[in-house]
This record gives sequence, C-alpha cells and structure tokens, in this order.
Amino acid sequence: MPYDSIVLGKSILFQGLSHSELEHAFAFFHAEEALYKKGDYLLRLGERVNRFGLVLRGTVQVSMDDLNGNRIIMANVSPGGTFGESHCYLQTQESPINIVAGSDCHILWLATSGLQQPNHEDAIFLQRFIAMLANRTLEMNDRIQILSKRTLRSKLVTFFSLLIKRYDDDSFAIPFDRSAMADYLGTDRSALSRELSHMQAEGLLRFRHNRFEILNAHHWHD
Repeated sequence: MPYDSIVLGKSILFQGLSHSELEHAFAFFHAEEALYKKGDYLLRLGERVNRFGLVLRGTVQVSMDDLNGNRIIMANVSPGGTFGESHCYLQTQESPINIVAGSDCHILWLATSGLQQPNHEDAIFLQRFIAMLANRTLEMNDRIQILSKRTLRSKLVTFFSLLIKRYDDDSFAIPFDRSAMADYLGTDRSALSRELSHMQAEGLLRFRHNRFEILNAHHWHD
C-alpha cells in the first residue's frame, strides 16, 4: 500500500513505525483507501458507523445541525488527522454527524474491530488509539472555549489566539472559507464579515481571503 510517511507520522496511531510495522498496522485496522471529490459525503447523518478515517490528502469537515437546522462545523480535519473514531469504537449504530469532503481528498479508512480484544502483540494499537482519543478531547476543549464566548468578537479573539499558539506565528491561513468559518464560530456570514472588517479598521488584523495576519495580539481584548 503506498503511503506518505510524513502524513502518517502526524497520527498518534502510526508515528514512529517502521515500514513492516506499518504494513502490520494496516492489516490490523483493515485499512482501505478511497478518493473523494469536494462536496462528497463520506458519512451522512443517520448512517451506520463501522469505520473511521485518516486524511492522507485534502481536508474533510465534520458537522452537525442544531435544533433549528443550522449547520455547526465541529472540526476541519487536515492531512494526518482522523475523524469518526469515537463513534466507530463505540459501535454507534447511527451517525450523529455529517462528514463531507472540504476539498478533493484521499482517505485511509480504518476499522476498530481488532481493538475489542487485541492479543499481546497488538495491544500497542489499543494504547495508541486511547491516546488519540485523549488528544481529541483536548482539541474539543479548544472548541468549547470558542463556543462558550458570548460575543462574536470574543469568539474571534479566542479563535485567533488558539491559532497563533498552534502555528507559533501571527500570520497563518485558516482551512475555511467565510461561510464555513461562520458555521465553525456559530454565527452567520454577514455578521462575521462585518466584525472582521471592524477589526481590520481598528488595526487588529489584516486579511485576504483565508489568510490572516494578527497585529499587536498582546494588546487585544474582547
């Protein structure tokens, strides 16, 4: 199976494994590759969850609808990231989320059946899988920090602060267009565009499309 060792190395499941160990891991997780076009559904709300995915190329968006039918983007998964692992491991009968290709993408599908009763040799995969779930919990804490803010300005300040910390840089590209960014922040596109324009006019940031530069971040307040 061809693979990108750099991308796989971003995943807790596969980092540091030799070629032969990777081949064994692929067999253990019953790995299968698939290609999708932008906008394709990888998993629809209500479908059975029997595998999880690792992004080899492109991006996928994990979303759900609120009580009013508005889309909320829960995560944007880039190469090396995974999605659907908790629902797969818990053998969720019906998916509570939608997973859509955010761009043309290449996915490695993996099954968790071997994790239910792994032998001694394969116990390392269960340990790595648990570590991956723990890391996902930390990521969701960041998400909660954003959504718990009462104002859009506060959400943006928190969102950009987390990105500065992640990239260790005041300049970065975000993996969203304006519509998706609004869905991620739990607002509407018009309100988001207005607030970004206000922040740019105030000299807090500069942006062009999905590229942002944060100015004087240590002086920010919400």
